This record gives sequence, structure tokens and C-alpha cells, in this order.
Amino acid sequence: MSVRLGPCKRDDFIRALRVLGFQGPASGRRHEFMQYRDYSLSIPSYEEYGVDKLKEMICEVGNLIGHPISNQDWANIKRGNKPSWLGD
Repeated sequence: MSVRLGPCKRDDFIRALRVLGFQGPASGRRHEFMQYRDYSLSIPSYEEYGVDKLKEMICEVGNLIGHPISNQDWANIKRGNKPSWLGD
């Protein structure tokens, strides 16, 4: 059974990024952003992200960390579980 994405609260998204090793958020000009190594990821100020925006942001996060994130991976990360492929 495949896992379907649903809308995601901004705070839950930020919490999931911290599980992946992101730092922040820090204030920017229009949006806050989070740091991962030398990369910055802009975090829109919406209170909740719809499925399309969430998919776009998860894809961008996967590109930054160098590993695609499946829906199942995302569901586990949102629960606070660090993926085994992430390493230390």
C-alpha cells in the first residue's frame, strides 16, 4: 500500500527538516530559510502547505541532501524517525 501525501502544517515541515539535519529557521527578506551545510532552503510563510507545494519542497529537499525522498520516507521523517540512508 502506497502512502499518500496530505497537506502539511508549516511547523511540522520545519520539524521534519530538523530531523534531516537542517538548522534554523532564520529570517530572510521575504521568507524564513533553513540551512543544510552550505545550502539555504526558503521556507514560505504559509501556515499550511498544500500537496502540490509540499511535493515541490520535498523534491527540493531531496536534491539538497542528495537522496530522493519517497512518500513513505516523508511519512517516517514527519514522525521524527531519521532515515537510515541519511547517515550521521
